[in-house]
Formats: sequence, C-alpha cells, structure tokens
Amino acid sequence: MSGSHRFLMRMRGLLRKEALQIRRDPSSIALAMVLPIVLLFLFGYGVSLDAENVPIAVVADDRGEAARELAARFEGSRYFQVTHLNTMGEAIRWLEHGEVDGIVQVQSDFTSRLRGRGLARIQLIVDGIDANRARLIQGYTRGVLQKWIEVNTVQGEAVAAPAVSVTQRIWFNASAQSRNFLIPGLVTLIMTLTGILLTALVVAREWERGTMEALMVTPLRRIDFLMGKIVPYFVLGMLGMGLTVTAAVTLFKVPLNGSLAVLILMSALFMLASLGLGLLISSAIRVQFVAAQLSIVTGFLPALFLSGLLFDLESTPLPIQMVSRVVPARYFVDISHTLFMAGDIWPVLLPDALALAAMAALFFALAFRKTTKRLE
Repeated sequence: MSGSHRFLMRMRGLLRKEALQIRRDPSSIALAMVLPIVLLFLFGYGVSLDAENVPIAVVADDRGEAARELAARFEGSRYFQVTHLNTMGEAIRWLEHGEVDGIVQVQSDFTSRLRGRGLARIQLIVDGIDANRARLIQGYTRGVLQKWIEVNTVQGEAVAAPAVSVTQRIWFNASAQSRNFLIPGLVTLIMTLTGILLTALVVAREWERGTMEALMVTPLRRIDFLMGKIVPYFVLGMLGMGLTVTAAVTLFKVPLNGSLAVLILMSALFMLASLGLGLLISSAIRVQFVAAQLSIVTGFLPALFLSGLLFDLESTPLPIQMVSRVVPARYFVDISHTLFMAGDIWPVLLPDALALAAMAALFFALAFRKTTKRLE
C-alpha cells in the first residue's frame, strides 16, 4: 500500500468522524449556516450608513412667500421629517429632549433681504453627538437650499447662492469629533462583554465540572446560589466601567457633562440587565461552548449592530427598529451619549432607565425560575 493511499484512508476516517460530530452537534450547523444568513440580512436590509427621514424642526420667523417656499422645500425632501414649530424656545426644548436632530430657523427679515438684494440668513442648529450624522444633516441642508435656489432661478427670480447665508451651529459636540461619540458607546460594549459573556458560563461550568450536584445537596437556597453567581461579576463589571470612563475622560479628553453619580446608577441598571441575560443563558444551557456561542449571538452581536453604536437606528427599517427595542445595549448607548455629551437630560434618561430596570427584573425572574427547575 503506497503512502498516498494510507494518507487518503486516514483522511477519510478523520473526515467521517468530524462529519458525524457536526451532525450530532446542531450548534455547529447553526453557527455555520444561520449566523451568516442573519448577518447578511442584517447588513443587506437593516443597516444603512445613510440618514433618511431625519427629524428636524423648522421655525419660520418670516411669513413671506419666499420663506414659506423654502420651508416647503425641506418638507418635500426625503431626507427630512419636518415639524413646524412657532418659536425657537420650543424648538430648542425638542432638540434637548432628542425629539429632533436639528433646527432650521428662517430669520424674520429673510424675504425683505432677498428683495433688497441683501444677505438673507438661515440658522441651522444640529445635534452633534453623532458627528457623522451631523455632517450629513449639514450636507442635506445645503442640498435643499441649492435646489430651492435653482428652482427660483428657473422661474426667473434672481436668487444667487451668495444671497443666502446659512449660519451653522453644532450642539453637544461642538468640535464634531467622532471619538466623543464612539468612546461612550464603547463603554456599553465592554460592559456587555463582562456582563453577558462571563456570566453565561458560570452555571454551565458547574454542570461540566460535576460540582452542581454537590451544590444541590448543600443548604444553599436558590436566591443564595444566584446572588453568589452575580455579585462578583457585578463588581468586576462596574470596575471595568470605572476604568473605561476614567480613560475616556483623562486619556481621550471626552467631556462628561452629566453627573458621575447618575452615570454610576445607570451603569448599575445596565449591568444588572446584562447579568440577568447571561445568567438566564447559563441556567438554560449545560455546555460552556454552547452557552458562549449563544451569549455572542444574543448579547455581543446585538450590542454591536443593534444598539446605535455604529449605525443610526432611526434610518433602519421598522422591523429592525422593533427588534432593537429588546436589546438592553440600545438603551445604555442612548444613556451614555446623553450623559457624556449633553448632561442630565431626564426626559431622555428616565424612559431608558425604566426599560433597563424592567429587563433586569424579567431576566432575573426567568433565570430564577429556570434554576429552580434544575435544582429540584
């Protein structure tokens, strides 16, 4: 028998063994087949770097015909979802509460300056927390303005581009640095890794090592068992959060405009929700490898792609937005961006905090119930 023939026999046996192993382990098939399809659909249909239907407020202090036409031009753009407001004070409140991403103010003397060949002014105020999105809004605004000038020129009205001046202001991130947007979001990703990935292994590890049966015969109550699994990782996660925030503020000079106490409180809620999800996975799965895979699919990947950390969720299809509502990281990304860039804006913080608290209670209740069944 030649050497090549023996090699082929060894390979045939080894490949047959691996094929049987894959067939007996459905998680490998799911990882190889289902995950690529999910990512393909997510990137193909759900994720977009474009910003469409951007909510903006238009405040027309001038009631003249030219001002009304310009306001209508914003309303007809597919990039904007326009809300007409009467005063700048009202528009600023909307911007601070996150209900709009920008304000377009047509100055009160807009029409008269155009007729007098003066410099008509428009003020644009943009939420700069996401610097890239702010730049897109600025570009879209200039596009709408240019289109309005072209239409008026075709109609025989002499409106030259230099006759209209747009005064632009970026709020919450005046320097428009993307680092100020990414690093607060990165805190979310780091806490997700600690909270879900590590906790997902703790109970499965007991089963694999055979120590669960020994624990079951001890006087430990179910609540004692769960608390013993949670507290060390809660402390570890909060220490990681503190280290990340310290590095963000001191090393990367990211401004923290909100209260540190509020940030710690909100971080604790998010950490509890992440620990609850990880503990639920660990209570349901007895194999560490499978628990780790499930924690990546249900925790890390949604935190990366469906939290608003990398992509603007408001520009994604409605089904993607609805799915993102059950991802805890989505709420904490919103919280961290608000606290770092804007401050303690409670109309934004409170709904997100309540959502995280509800998720933490739900995950712990399910984990408690699942653990009860296994210990009985």
